Amino acid sequence: MRIGAMEVVLTDAGEPIALSRNVASPVRPEITLLRFVDLAAESLIVAALLGELVLVLANVVARVYFHHSFLWTDEIARLALSILAFIGGAVAYRRRDHAFVRVILSRLPSRGERGCLAFADVVVLFVAGITGFVSIEFLASSWGELTPIFQMPAALIALPLPVGMALLMLFAAVNLRRDHGAMALGVGAVFAVAVTVAALTRDIWLPLLGDDAAIVAALSLFFFAILAGVPVGFVLLLSTATYLWGTGTASLVVLPQTMVNGTGNFILLAVPFFILAGLVMERGGISIRLVRFIYALVGHMRGGLLQVTVASMYVVSGLSGSKPADVAAVGTVMRDELGERHGAAEGAAVLAASAVMGETVPPSIAMLIVGSITNVSVGAMFIGGLAPAAVMALCLMALIYVRARASGAPRTPRAAAGIIARAGLGAILPLLMPGTLLAGILLGIATPTEIAAIAVIYGILLSSVVYREMTLQGFIRIALDTAALTGVLLFIFAAASSFSWTLTVAYLPQRLVVLLQSVGDSQTIFMICSIVLLILVGVLLEGLPSLNVLAPLLIPIAGKLGLSELHYALVLIIAMGIGGFMPFAGVGFYVCCAVMRCDIETASRAMLPYLIMLVAGLLIVAFVPWFTLFLPHYFGFRG
Repeated sequence: MRIGAMEVVLTDAGEPIALSRNVASPVRPEITLLRFVDLAAESLIVAALLGELVLVLANVVARVYFHHSFLWTDEIARLALSILAFIGGAVAYRRRDHAFVRVILSRLPSRGERGCLAFADVVVLFVAGITGFVSIEFLASSWGELTPIFQMPAALIALPLPVGMALLMLFAAVNLRRDHGAMALGVGAVFAVAVTVAALTRDIWLPLLGDDAAIVAALSLFFFAILAGVPVGFVLLLSTATYLWGTGTASLVVLPQTMVNGTGNFILLAVPFFILAGLVMERGGISIRLVRFIYALVGHMRGGLLQVTVASMYVVSGLSGSKPADVAAVGTVMRDELGERHGAAEGAAVLAASAVMGETVPPSIAMLIVGSITNVSVGAMFIGGLAPAAVMALCLMALIYVRARASGAPRTPRAAAGIIARAGLGAILPLLMPGTLLAGILLGIATPTEIAAIAVIYGILLSSVVYREMTLQGFIRIALDTAALTGVLLFIFAAASSFSWTLTVAYLPQRLVVLLQSVGDSQTIFMICSIVLLILVGVLLEGLPSLNVLAPLLIPIAGKLGLSELHYALVLIIAMGIGGFMPFAGVGFYVCCAVMRCDIETASRAMLPYLIMLVAGLLIVAFVPWFTLFLPHYFGFRG
């Protein structure tokens, strides 16, 4: 299916595998080498994912049955996260899984579009080259440092970074030769001349921009590259390198250092585990049983299948934590009936709106990201996110009801008690997954990472032993897809860590405080401005990176203004979700259109009333903190 400059690849069942740009057949001499490199890189990231899963589970067993924990697992976890972030990020680039903004590209003539795509690959080659070069210097400077448990060189944890950069350079060179041909030479030459001129005239144009010349240049380049279609993670690295080069106050070695440090939080291991659990649920027959049960319960309401979609997304979001997995799990099950009864565009719009609602249903990758970069408790966010998501869901369901009643849509008969009972029995085992997650968090039995690992094992047993719908070969494919998607997220997270450091060094937090003081330190104005900012930046940065960049800056300011950091963090997450699923620009919206196999323009028009209702629901959550805080306070969390 074509989406502007993108190609969405679907399986026979209709699941989106990848969002990719135009891909031509590879040149023959490259095939053998590339296949070997692909196989080696993919095998390594899958081994890192599954190996760490085994270690986390072994640590749980040792602690529960032998009252002993493996202290060295943290060091292995950092190495596994580094492999997934940097080598996995390169594999994801090879698969064309990295997100980029399409708003401008889709409106350019064919030649201009191809030029921008070539420019994006040139930037990737350039950024990977710079980062790889300075990462070698970083390795050399930190080789003498030893880890506390294994006493191995700490630089080994950073070793996947230069390896990943080398892979990115190889893949970018192949893309330029294979996909762009002569145009790549022209674009590359123009880019090289621009960089050379900027370097030679640096002492002239930097003073003209004033004291903030470096940050102005970095941000200008950031917005230009984003709109030109460069993948988000590489734009963040390019902007960081530009700032470091422009100021000269710190070595470029800061770039790899902050990237490696950004992936060193143990809690980030929950991200690949929840994604893996979500894909197992989607492809192992778990999600379809949940959707059938919800259909039996609420399918008779006005709006029928649209109501079922909202309710299903609320429940399924509590199993996977991954929005693409949630959308595919529900959308592929209901696509045909939704298209027949309500139209594919309406189905895509409700699917996208429901995905936004599910951003605060635990487990949520956005919550894990915020918890890893701020002082907000992940457990408190997991509990606190349930009610705001319910408020958003009720708003959507009310809109569906009113529109269905106004249009005179017929109601379907209520399902018989026997049908509900059979569907309920089939959903008991899948529903134990969210129950186990919440119980583990509330009782303090395990960390979010360990709970995510247990959820993976439960899903595997349910899919392969009970339902027998997942084979070993199918699981390996799921593990590879998980590792690649994790690579995208962690690579962006690492790049955003560097960019956040840049903004901090440029005194952006202090300037935000001054700006707030100029409007009277108003909580209301701060909250509204934050919502608008996160929606806009969420559109540009494909959702999660906006949290990586802005959450560490804004949440402390919210605390100083007297706002609950827990409440404010959940408001940011919802606003980020709206940006990520915004029509025409949000990556999540493209996924929904691909799953429903519908036209983007038609779906965008259908999305407008739901978008308005999402904003209304967000404002309710933002200005009635009770919805967010009453459950965490009841269970003893504070924030």
